[in-house]
Amino acid sequence: MTASFATPLDDLRAALLDSAAELRADPSAPSTAPTLERPPRAELGDYSTNAAMLLAPVLKAAPRSIAERLGSGLDARMGDRLDRVEVAGPGFLNVFLTDAWYVDSAASVLEAGEDYGAGRPERSQRINVEFVSANPTGPLTAASGRHAAYGDSLSRILELVGHSVDREYYFNDSGTQVRKLGESIRARALGQPVPSGGYEGDYVVELAAAIPGSADADPDLDRLSREGVERMFARIRRTLETYRVSFDRFFLENSLYEGEPTAVQRAYAQLEERGHLYRHEGALWLRTTDFGDDKDRVLERTTGDPTYFASDVAYLEHKLERGYDRLVYVLGSDHHGYIGRMRAAAAALGAEPERLEIPILQFVHIVEGGQRASMSKRRGDFITLDELVEEIGVDATRFFMLGRSQDSTVDLDLDLARRQSNENPVYYVQYAHARIASVLAKAGEARVAQALLESGRAEGLRLEPAERELVKKLLAFPAEVAEAAERRAPHRIAAYALELAQAFTAFYRDCQVVGAEPADLESFRIALSVVAQRVIARSLGLLGVDAPASM
Repeated sequence: MTASFATPLDDLRAALLDSAAELRADPSAPSTAPTLERPPRAELGDYSTNAAMLLAPVLKAAPRSIAERLGSGLDARMGDRLDRVEVAGPGFLNVFLTDAWYVDSAASVLEAGEDYGAGRPERSQRINVEFVSANPTGPLTAASGRHAAYGDSLSRILELVGHSVDREYYFNDSGTQVRKLGESIRARALGQPVPSGGYEGDYVVELAAAIPGSADADPDLDRLSREGVERMFARIRRTLETYRVSFDRFFLENSLYEGEPTAVQRAYAQLEERGHLYRHEGALWLRTTDFGDDKDRVLERTTGDPTYFASDVAYLEHKLERGYDRLVYVLGSDHHGYIGRMRAAAAALGAEPERLEIPILQFVHIVEGGQRASMSKRRGDFITLDELVEEIGVDATRFFMLGRSQDSTVDLDLDLARRQSNENPVYYVQYAHARIASVLAKAGEARVAQALLESGRAEGLRLEPAERELVKKLLAFPAEVAEAAERRAPHRIAAYALELAQAFTAFYRDCQVVGAEPADLESFRIALSVVAQRVIARSLGLLGVDAPASM
């Protein structure tokens, strides 16, 4: 992955690599890339590298002496942008940069504009991200809200780094669960208990009242099921629209069984041709154990009815035919078994299993007053995503859903999410953005425009530690975006947004902006505020969260 332009950190890293290559006997020989990290304490420099320790086995010299030679190379390449270097510990090289480097760095971020943080990969990939795909037998729950926020945010991040993304929702409009919905609607319309395994939520009562003929003595169950599903899916789409989630494609499971031959039959034919199917006790099996699965899987029951896995395989083949480089399936914590069987199915179909990525999202617990609420769509004692959004808003819901790694359970504390204080992370970040808007309004449009023109011309400024810290945090944004894309980890952007807001808050506390003397210092601080506002807004945008101008 390459950035759309060279950042000051890229230039610093390039100077380090050039200095290291100069020391090697064969500069073109492959070597391990050295780190360039922020040390834990300010007295250890602005950045630190382990390059000398990596070079020691090659040069057969002490790391500390190599670090001194690296420092000389950096000094020759960076001139007045380098204050000094210090060798520490077993051979770390700590780099201290001048205020001029920070001023130039802020100007470069400002100059990048909307391209800042964007990527230009050597090869852009076509990626299909399938997420939510909740059965249309009930409204979206709070748990679905995590899947929706994750899939949408990941898609935004992947697009920013230069990939082409299709967002897809797999609509399960066939099978036993759909018939159970129809049976539940009929039972509620007749005032009877729902059948075993049916759906008990209040929404079923609402469906029964809304669908004509539900209380007929002998209603058409297929029609009830179909109309119930259509009404629920319309509600799901409205919920997602409110939640700022859009899809490029809604794929209907029923379409896999339409036409001649059907998609399922075509998938069977491919697998048969490759020798991966067999019959046993009247059922049709896929030999997934040949590809690492823990057991073979049934595609067709002895009755001739296809299994859910048959639909999964046909759907996978349909995606592969569309030519995607990557297929991302966002699944819940009860789907761990899908990873092995779906990758085995991909291999059986002749595709590289690594093309499938299956992030598993852990549970969501809604907490209020220190107590967790339980959720079950069948029993009806669940919290809908609509209810959650109505309670705390879209911004808080999405931010809290994205605030933890997908590997961790989310405990969404409603009391905290409602709180308008610094303890509430989304409020804190949004307030920082609004505060910058207030500062810039105080300066006035003309002064801001002048400051943006002058920001890169300042010479000899003496910066406060909080200014330097804010610039460093801004410079970290492209790497954070690239890492979030690579690791499929939107929570990194949520954490970064909070850290950037904290860095700006410290800057605002320690540094007068409007009215700062001399005038070129005021220009620099106004421009730095503009850059911070832009990057906060971009970070929130990647999370699907608004960046308000006032609060």
